[in-house]
Amino acid sequence: MIKSLYYYDTKDTFPYRNLAVEEYLLRRVGEGECILYLWQNRHTVVIGRNQNAWAECRIHELEESGGHLVRRLSGGGAVYHDLGNLNFTFLVREADYDVKRQLSVILHAVRALGLEAELSGRNDITILGQKFSGNAFYRSQGHCYHHGTLLVNVDMSLLSRYLNVSPDKLASKGVKSVRSRVVNLTQYLPDLTVDALRRQLVESFGAVYGLTPVPLGDADLDQAAIDEATERFASWEWRCGAKVAFSEHVSKRFDWGGVELNWQIDAGLFKNVRLFSDGLEADLLASLPEALEGCRYEETTIRKRLADVPAEDDAQRAVINDVTELLCGMIE
Repeated sequence: MIKSLYYYDTKDTFPYRNLAVEEYLLRRVGEGECILYLWQNRHTVVIGRNQNAWAECRIHELEESGGHLVRRLSGGGAVYHDLGNLNFTFLVREADYDVKRQLSVILHAVRALGLEAELSGRNDITILGQKFSGNAFYRSQGHCYHHGTLLVNVDMSLLSRYLNVSPDKLASKGVKSVRSRVVNLTQYLPDLTVDALRRQLVESFGAVYGLTPVPLGDADLDQAAIDEATERFASWEWRCGAKVAFSEHVSKRFDWGGVELNWQIDAGLFKNVRLFSDGLEADLLASLPEALEGCRYEETTIRKRLADVPAEDDAQRAVINDVTELLCGMIE
């Protein structure tokens, strides 16, 4: 049961530090607490935990213009951030993790501003069918977060300039381009500012939970720990990893997201297995390459290896089954 609310509203726009703060708050949130973290990234493309950086983003063009490529802990797809976008994160222990309640804070805030918003699918919030907020989720050792974007006045030309969105993904959404699918809140409320939305979110946070949110300041956070995590999020190894000359490849889009598998075969065994995906089951998907590494390149052994991967529920087992069938379909 949530007994205490806290919020941390940072004005720092350095993306690697902002993700480091998010991870720090995830680790420090206590039993019966919920933290709302509000933050902005300057000129940044954020990709999901398991995505292929080169396939999702025009990295060279982004970095030439002074932008940043960031990889988050959660799953999901690539998004563009600038100072016309406001990010939010709810951080709680697993016993109090309630996505519906957390999303109701966002809906309450937007409706309080005079806009009628609604949930669409598992992770989008829309107005008249156009998306202004995408959400993603992460769990680790009983600690959870739910974060998302809020498009207030984002430069839509930059959004489409730096992102490579696959035609299959757009087709699955029934749209022709990423720009046709999203909308800024200022299109419906021209005078809205990011600061006004920040204030309303904190107010709605308290209203939905029936408690008074207490602010957190920089002095309440372990800056040394955040500095260390900032370096990790900024590292090439975390953001991009090493390029490998793969000999085998298969990909497909499912209801839960797209998946791309790359690997080499060495003496009949899987080697250097890489999985890229915009699916939301970040940890599960990240565990599949490890399960396949060193596995014999034969259907029976592949099925056995992947069947042994733990699944928390039927949805996760369905993801594993889909990947299994995709991979086994490659074997003659």
